[in-house]
Amino acid sequence: MADSSSIQNRIESFPSIPRSKVWKHCLQRLVPYGISGHVRSVRGTTIVVDGLPVPVGSLVRIVRRNQDSVNAEVIGFDGGRTVLAPLDNFDGVGQGDSVELFQTYRSVNVCPELIGRVLDATGNPIDDGTPLPFGIKMPCDAAPVPALTRPPIDKILPTQVRSIDSFLTLGYGQRIGIFAGSGVGKSTLLGMLARGTQADCVVIALIGERGREVREFLDRDLGEEGRAKSVTVVATSDQPAPKRILAAKTATAIAESLRDEGKNVLLLMDSVTRFAMAQREVGLAAGEVPTTRGYPPSVFAMLPQLVERTGINQRGSITAMYTVLVEGDDPNEPISDALRGLLDGHIYLSRSIAARGRYPAVDVLPSVSRLQSQLIPKEMRLAAESIRGLMAIYKENEDLINIGAYQHGSNVTIDRAIQLRSAIESLLAQEQHELVPWNRSVDELRKLSEIANAITPPSTSSQATKTTNPMPSMVPHSLLPNSNRRAV
Repeated sequence: MADSSSIQNRIESFPSIPRSKVWKHCLQRLVPYGISGHVRSVRGTTIVVDGLPVPVGSLVRIVRRNQDSVNAEVIGFDGGRTVLAPLDNFDGVGQGDSVELFQTYRSVNVCPELIGRVLDATGNPIDDGTPLPFGIKMPCDAAPVPALTRPPIDKILPTQVRSIDSFLTLGYGQRIGIFAGSGVGKSTLLGMLARGTQADCVVIALIGERGREVREFLDRDLGEEGRAKSVTVVATSDQPAPKRILAAKTATAIAESLRDEGKNVLLLMDSVTRFAMAQREVGLAAGEVPTTRGYPPSVFAMLPQLVERTGINQRGSITAMYTVLVEGDDPNEPISDALRGLLDGHIYLSRSIAARGRYPAVDVLPSVSRLQSQLIPKEMRLAAESIRGLMAIYKENEDLINIGAYQHGSNVTIDRAIQLRSAIESLLAQEQHELVPWNRSVDELRKLSEIANAITPPSTSSQATKTTNPMPSMVPHSLLPNSNRRAV
């Protein structure tokens, strides 16, 4: 008969309370094993099957004649038939091929050895590492954290990106969108955030990327330092739409598992727009009616289901950053508009700022962090508002200033904005592999605000003649652009 200590050890080996929801989810999705059907027809990118009574989201295996089998996902029903979306190339599928159920819900194997690895959409490693040991099966379609159990976000998350820490301060568990057109530096900024953000681990989802860009991002933007604490999930643009959707959910499930272990996780997804486009393909193939710009209703239903799974709970946090590919540089296109209402802030990357060579190309004025005022002290908030106000004044009068129509001395606020223009640009600029500590960013912001407040209106005699820019003698040497540093 077993003694009390051995019984206690067996009890402790059972799944802990944080995992109880996983077991409950699995039990609810169980159906009898061995259900099968046969291919009836192929319609575009979907396969219609007879005799396969399984729920939506189930995974099935299509047995092709004289070829390897193909996995597919159940996406809907048409009368008494089941509609499948293949997860791989389905060339060779023929009428009458057997279709077998092998999994009633999508899950991913999570273990400590995931850190530093590169995975495909199903969670299998695609790098040159060793096979992963068996860990915990996390459902890819888990429910979000209940609203009333979410603690408030009250702790600052340093990113070591000066423009974000100074003007768009983030908190642990916040969800932010990075809005930009193509080729404006989204991937470079993500690499900086992955290396510099003070998180226990980073989960990266590359959705719909070109195959060439994946290796470049891992080696150039992320680097060895970033890869050492990251898990990367990849689904390239050539893969079927269900796999691109699955990759986003797999990355979120991995982040949820790490959060339940008490860790502060950073989730970087590039991009949620391609996730929405993949769901548009699946929805239209399943027979949904297109609405705004061809997006079916399921897209706008799935977006909140995805982003609400992140955030903070009683054990840990997931700080999520989603890049949003703005179609035609239109910030009001449907996906951008929907995500602005779902997220806790948005960061805009400007093509015009990138064109003049300032990176990261963060446009501070239209960007906002909804939690910044709750996280930072009053002194820092006032300093940020002061500099942001000067940036707004300069932008409003930029055309007059550039053509020489503005007379120096006409307005003291505009004079301040002109004198501090180069210093502000230098504050916002940062090299790709440069990480700026939080305290240094706050100190430089405070000093620049003090200088702005110390600038006095020019005397009457000085208004009659044009004065030179006094910035080099008033602004600290560390805040000057390179050309002015050499002149000092």
